[in-house]
This record gives sequence, structure tokens and C-alpha cells, in this order.
Amino acid sequence: MPLPFLTADRAFEAVDDVALPFDDHERWRRPYRPGPWRVGAAALWLLLASYVLFAAVIIALTGTLPGAAAVFGIALAIIASALRLLRMGVWVSSRGLRQVKFLVTRTVPWEQVAAVRTVQQPVRWLGLPRTVQGQALLLVRRGRSADDVPMLMTTHNADFLARVAAFERATDSIEAWAAENARG
Repeated sequence: MPLPFLTADRAFEAVDDVALPFDDHERWRRPYRPGPWRVGAAALWLLLASYVLFAAVIIALTGTLPGAAAVFGIALAIIASALRLLRMGVWVSSRGLRQVKFLVTRTVPWEQVAAVRTVQQPVRWLGLPRTVQGQALLLVRRGRSADDVPMLMTTHNADFLARVAAFERATDSIEAWAAENARG
């Protein structure tokens, strides 16, 4: 069973190195692999969930089932959070561009995309308030003001920290998707 969060790097290692390597353009694909910071954080959340599940079993064996159910619910919430953390990122298909954040998913059809471009600007380091100089992939939508330009991903987020080549490959792929689908 293919894991949907491990998608595109294998296609770019092919001999022909095609910018749009997917056969099925209708499926939502992430054109890069999640970074080690994101995978590590999700692994820690899943490790915590295993301890909470073990606690739920111990509580259930002592005979307090409502308490065990509450702790089991907490474990399920932790597991769901870890899976959502792995799903976060930018996804593309022939229908549009989708940005998945922890609580919000925003989908923009290609008809509304004016440009996808990489700019040099201050970016947040791992999503924290501290900013550093880096690159960001911006989504420019048709009919929107210049102030309303969302950042899709940066060189210092959990997927691309210390992986500049992966960031460049991912931005090239997303820009190629935008150029291909803007033509129609």
C-alpha cells in the first residue's frame, strides 16, 4: 500500500526527470517528501500516544471503564494530530492547488491562480515567531490585492529546514504544475 505522504522524490530520481511525472493528474499529490522535522514530531506524538494507550489499558484493567474511555479518547486525539501533522503541506492536482494546515485546508482552482513564485524575504523559523532570511513560495491569485499573497512554504519550515535542494525541487515542481494547468 503506497503511503500518500511519501510521493514525489522517487519520480524525480528517474532518468528522464520530467517536471510533471504523475500518470494520474486527478489525484492530489504532494510534490515533495515531508521533512525530517515534521516526521520526527509526528513520531514523538505517536510515541506519546502509545504511552497514553498503555495507560488506558491499565485503567481499564483496574475496573474504571469511564476513565479508560476518556484516556483512550485522548490517545485517539493524539494519533489524529500526528496524522494531520504528516498531511500538512502543499498538494497539487489538475483541479488546483491545496494548502493543508493543521486546522484549515484551503483549495484554489488553477483558474484563480495568477502566479506561483519564489521570493527572498523574512520567513518564520519552524513556524515560531522568530524570523530569519529565507525563501518563500507565494501564491498570487487573480483579482486579489498585492497584500493578500499567502505563503505556501518556506526554506525554514518543518519540511525544508536545511534541505535547500529539496525546496528548490519542490518549488520547481509546483511552478510547473501551475504553468501546465494555466495553459489549460
